[in-house]
Amino acid sequence: MTTSSPAWGILAPGGIAGAFARDLAVGGHRIAAVGSRDQGRADAFAATHDIPKAHGSYEALVADPDVDIVYIASPHSHHREHALLAIEAGKHLLVEKAFTTTGDDAQAVVDAARAKGVFVMEAMWTRFLPTMVAVRERIAAGELGELVSVTADHSQMLDLSPGSRMIEPSLGGGALLDLGVYCVSLAHALLGPVTRVQAAGVVDAAGVDHRGAAMLTHERGGMSTVTFSMETLGSNRATIAGTQGAIELDPAFYTWTGFTRRHASLEKEAFVPEMQGRGMQFQAAEVERCVAAGELESAVMPLDETVAIMRVMDEITAQMRG
Repeated sequence: MTTSSPAWGILAPGGIAGAFARDLAVGGHRIAAVGSRDQGRADAFAATHDIPKAHGSYEALVADPDVDIVYIASPHSHHREHALLAIEAGKHLLVEKAFTTTGDDAQAVVDAARAKGVFVMEAMWTRFLPTMVAVRERIAAGELGELVSVTADHSQMLDLSPGSRMIEPSLGGGALLDLGVYCVSLAHALLGPVTRVQAAGVVDAAGVDHRGAAMLTHERGGMSTVTFSMETLGSNRATIAGTQGAIELDPAFYTWTGFTRRHASLEKEAFVPEMQGRGMQFQAAEVERCVAAGELESAVMPLDETVAIMRVMDEITAQMRG
């Protein structure tokens, strides 16, 4: 590992990788290399983001001695394969959400990372935003009382034209893995493990879900309702309710956004963040902090929770497909 601040390698230079690279620059993080299956794409990405090295294969990227942490930005359908490649090379990992396409694949990655002794975290960046830090502080202070429910919607009109990744089953297409994961992760983080799933959705002939909804019962007695769609617009809001008050997250709830806290006493608080970048730099800072401390996972996004969330989504998918 390098003696200065750790250096990142970006695997798969797509759109989300570009957003991450820009936020790494905002946060003052170092990128050592980018890897693509196409040398030309790697070169173009490196030139755009001022990255020193561009590799024409993922194997070359994970073998690069100047790379300490690999950010995996390929389609979820390939996350297991690419994560295992990087783990075998001894690299620490940040794996874009959804972590994999199934709970079994997620567990396989976690098991490999633990066996190798490398850090791995799901890139659920919203958990590390100042917005969610403030939400957790209000909850921990007891300002909402006992949490009882979470409602969340993530709905966008995405590109569903022929050839789009979003409708391609072999690339992990579907609304749940791309959009609904934010809702399920929020509910799981705040209300705890899920004990019952009731779900329905609209699935095309190829088995790809276009929209859906689920009601989740949680171990501590709370309930959550999540809705998601890639073919309609939605509120993109979330509400966290307790016995003494509620927090209403402004749209889009999973971004660096504001919220209103309402208390049973009629007291209100408006939280308005001062934003810089998209906000993906905060998850990078958590990865670097954990690696420097010798921690193999983050307490904010634990590996067992990532697997549990994937298994909840397995069940939602099974019920949507009937």
